[in-house]
Amino acid sequence: MGLLSRLLGIETRSGDVRLSDPFLAEHLGVGGRGANVTADAVLSNLAVAARCVALRSEMMASVGLYLFRRTDNGGRERADDNPLYGVLHDLANPNMTAFEAREFLVRSLDLTGNGYARIERNARAQVTALYPLPPLSVGVERLASGRLRYRVNTERGAPYVLLQEEMLHLRGCSRDGILGQSTIAVNRGSLGLAMTHQETASALSANSLRPSGLLSFVERLTGDQHAQVRQSMETRYSGTDKAGKLMIMDGGAKFERMSFSPEDAEFLSSRKLANEDVARVFGLPPTSVGITDKATYSNTEQEGRALVQNALGPLAGRIEAAMLRCLLTDVSRRSLYVEHDLDTLLRGDVKARFEAYRIGRETGALSPNDIRRRENDPPIPNGDIYHQPANWVPLGTKVATEALPVHEPAAAA
Repeated sequence: MGLLSRLLGIETRSGDVRLSDPFLAEHLGVGGRGANVTADAVLSNLAVAARCVALRSEMMASVGLYLFRRTDNGGRERADDNPLYGVLHDLANPNMTAFEAREFLVRSLDLTGNGYARIERNARAQVTALYPLPPLSVGVERLASGRLRYRVNTERGAPYVLLQEEMLHLRGCSRDGILGQSTIAVNRGSLGLAMTHQETASALSANSLRPSGLLSFVERLTGDQHAQVRQSMETRYSGTDKAGKLMIMDGGAKFERMSFSPEDAEFLSSRKLANEDVARVFGLPPTSVGITDKATYSNTEQEGRALVQNALGPLAGRIEAAMLRCLLTDVSRRSLYVEHDLDTLLRGDVKARFEAYRIGRETGALSPNDIRRRENDPPIPNGDIYHQPANWVPLGTKVATEALPVHEPAAAA
């Protein structure tokens, strides 16, 4: 950056950008307690964790994400004339749908604590495309002015630098305000315990799920004979591929199978608790990830609402705030904002939904067209009329009644 640029405070893309995260080793799972608890290790060993990450990303990508414009009368309308509306709702870029891009960003946010997408704008500074980037290929630097600059390392070609206005940055809970921490990094101890239980279960499965036994002989064996007998038994009868084979012993040998110990039963219970801890770490109800031991008809419906209110609601707010900061200019924020439509996830069955519509219609909160729009049906003529109950009219008010058209029966031929 030249002298004139430094005096004027003009930013440039040149210069080396260094990753300014002092907790890089912790994010990558290098060293310390729980060093083997990385994103790939957690997803490949813990089915509940893999389902939690998939459920959060898929559900957030499936709900509607719209760009709204505030109207003069205090209402709002969809700003479908803005290019950003199509980027968030239809196509993020020519190669990715909006669903795929949003799923990628939320998954990156859960696994690494950060989600990045390169912003493409037109001459009017409106967003025309979003190109998601692998989070581990992006480095962040805080400039002297307090603004951020991003260095993107590519598999092919030289790395390039993007300014703050050219990058959509979703971050999780952060220690330094620059990089976010993933759920896996924050809860490495709990996930490490669950992975230890998984490794123990895998070892038992590799031994054909057989408990240890006692092999006794009439005569006393030497040390070499002990080792030879143990190696022979493990070679012939240990492993899932050798389960069910006929065991033949001579020399007065007697095999006694050890009974299932209380410690083994406690281990099975601890595995169930570990699965519940994994779901709790990601903020998801147990029934939503397939843990149905304590599920009933009533609490399943309540946990479905808790999924939206406690897990997806805060996540949606984090994404909306980041998009408001990165995708909209200072002028456009005065009239435009981004919002998820989480009401589609809170709708009950058909009977409960239409009962709520009936109450809204009778109290004057909804019109017929309001209800039809919620059900994705086209509006009808004269369907924007709101009714008011007669007992809600102020005292002394004269209600005008309109004469209804009278249809006389057709004359007999």
